[in-house]
Amino acid sequence: MLERPSRPQRSRSRRTAVGRAVLIGVALTLSFLVGLAFARTLDERPERGGATTGVRTLTPLPQEPPARTVTVTVTTRS
Repeated sequence: MLERPSRPQRSRSRRTAVGRAVLIGVALTLSFLVGLAFARTLDERPERGGATTGVRTLTPLPQEPPARTVTVTVTTRS
């Protein structure tokens, strides 16, 4: 029987290593861009405003005189 020449193992492992390196590079670039977008979002959000005090003057309502007056006398025993 004739034997077929075997393929070199080196080329397959080399392709796998290059593919892995490209995949890692894409993942790192993507994570960098997501982090950049997140930081930009934090920078652009509106800042909390300080406390504001509103001052207004209320005028009293007119009062009517009472309908009747009651006097109460209290005595104490010693």
